[in-house]
Amino acid sequence: MRPQATAARPTFRAVLFDFDGTLADSYPAITASVNHVRARYGLPPLPVAEVKRHVGRGPEYLLRHTCPAGSVPDNVAEYRAHHPSVLREGTHLLPGVYETLKRLHERGLRQGVCSNKPVAFTYQLVDIFNLAPFLDVILGPEDAGRVKPAPDILLLALARLQLPAAEALYIGDMVVDIQTARAAGVTVWSVQTGSDEVGALRDAKPDRLLSKMSDVLNLLA
Repeated sequence: MRPQATAARPTFRAVLFDFDGTLADSYPAITASVNHVRARYGLPPLPVAEVKRHVGRGPEYLLRHTCPAGSVPDNVAEYRAHHPSVLREGTHLLPGVYETLKRLHERGLRQGVCSNKPVAFTYQLVDIFNLAPFLDVILGPEDAGRVKPAPDILLLALARLQLPAAEALYIGDMVVDIQTARAAGVTVWSVQTGSDEVGALRDAKPDRLLSKMSDVLNLLA
C-alpha cells in the first residue's frame, strides 16, 4: 500500500508580529492614558480589564469606546500627549519574547512589527526593550493608511521585505489580527496573551493557536 501523502510544512522567511498583547503587556500604560483623558471630563477611571477589551483596533477606536465625552480627535491628541509619561513604567515584554525574537534573528528569519499602535510609541518601546537589532520593519497605522483588519499594513511590510505572502507568518493576539492576515493572504498564528478570549480566537480559526510566544521556536525549528 502506498503511504499516505502529507502536506509540506510551509517555509517562512519572515515573521511579523502585532505588538500590544503579543510582544508586550502595555495595558497598564494604555489604561493610564485613557483615564487621563477621562479625568478631563470628570469621568471615573476604568479598570485595566475594561480598557483591554478595546485595545488593538487603533487609537480612534480605543478613545471612542472608552471616553463618551468630548471629540474623538481631541481625545486622541490628549492621549498621545500624555502617553510618553507612562509608556516605560506601564509596559513590559511578555515572557519568552526577547529570547524568541533573538533566536529567530539568529536563524536568519526576517522580522517586523505590524501594529495598530501609534508607530512613534512602538519605536520607543522597541528601543527601550532592545528589540531593534532583531527587526527589519516597524509599521503602524500612520504608515499603512488604514488600520487592521484592513490588510494594508501586512501588504506594506511584505513590499518592504520584498517577499510574497506565502513566505510570511503573522502572529497576533486578537481576532482582528486573524482577519488582517486572511485578507493579506498570510499564514496566521494566535497567541493567548492579549485582548481576546481563547474561545473567540479558536472560533476565528487561526492556522495555529499558541499558549505562549516561546512555542514559536519549536514550531519553526
